[in-house]
Amino acid sequence: MHPVGSVTGNKFQAGLLRTDSIPEVGEDAAATVGMSETLSEEEQNELRKELAKVEEEIQTLSQVLAAKEKHLAEIKRKLGINSLQELKQNITKSWQDVTSTAAYKKTSETLSQAGQKASAAFSSVGSVITKKFEDVKNSSTFKSFEEKVETLKSKVGGSKPASGDFGEVLNSAANASATETIAEETQEETH
Repeated sequence: MHPVGSVTGNKFQAGLLRTDSIPEVGEDAAATVGMSETLSEEEQNELRKELAKVEEEIQTLSQVLAAKEKHLAEIKRKLGINSLQELKQNITKSWQDVTSTAAYKKTSETLSQAGQKASAAFSSVGSVITKKFEDVKNSSTFKSFEEKVETLKSKVGGSKPASGDFGEVLNSAANASATETIAEETQEETH
């Protein structure tokens, strides 16, 4: 078979479905020249006419495509569709396509389960820490320390009754200690 069609006798028949290979751009030019040597003058003229016709059709199709693209742009302009809106629509459509895939759904489900497990683990750790603080607060060492602080507070603070939570006791002890230090410094300066 020849590149554009088949030759039967002296008649050229154009074939749309081809079984032979077409030389690509950059292929060996000698292979193409070898084909033209076996063609008669009449066959070569027919092929040249066919070549000119196909090139003209390609040119016409390019012009039609350009006109259609211009018409499309005009319609979009009239509808107020711009490139940014098209991009948003394409991204939205692509995101919908992605989220509808089985792989995305499985990954999303797996991540959701992992998040739930992590949340449960953090909650469990928080409960353990809270329990440990309660255990420390209820320990005999802590109670002994708390009693010493309250005793110190009553000595420094005077007649004020010891009440409130441990934080209040520490704050008042710190304030009393600061007051005592200032009083001592004042006495040292006057003597």
